Amino acid sequence: MENFEPVIVAFCCHYCAYTAADMAGSQRLAYPANVKIIRVPCSSKVDALHLVKAFEKGADGVYVAGCLEGDCHFKNGNARAARLVENVQKYLDEIGIERERLEMVMMSAGMGYRFAQAATEMTEKIRKLGPSPIHVALVGKENTSQLTGII
Repeated sequence: MENFEPVIVAFCCHYCAYTAADMAGSQRLAYPANVKIIRVPCSSKVDALHLVKAFEKGADGVYVAGCLEGDCHFKNGNARAARLVENVQKYLDEIGIERERLEMVMMSAGMGYRFAQAATEMTEKIRKLGPSPIHVALVGKENTSQLTGII
């Protein structure tokens, strides 16, 4: 477990979070390389199936990154995404997976430092939690073919 390096999937809205990630890179702000970014048109376009599939495909942690509250380019997409994340967190609780493995974060396009901070905090949190129980179960059954090709 001391060599454990978590796989984090970040669903980033095109207008704010993805641009913030780009800004973090432009500003040479360090954030963990284990964060895999998936650009979506709006955080509300992320479905519960996408979140669960990310875990099924090997992610140890997942977060949805959207626009700041009240500043969504699609009116209230980020509020819908936040409600979805809450509902999926309840589902994770029910199936025995720590809800902390899934998060919603909000930022503006100019907040490269916030993206780097969110990626770092999520990585540290997941390192403390350890590998995803789904990953452990699949590896325990020596069925690692499912652990490739995250989304």
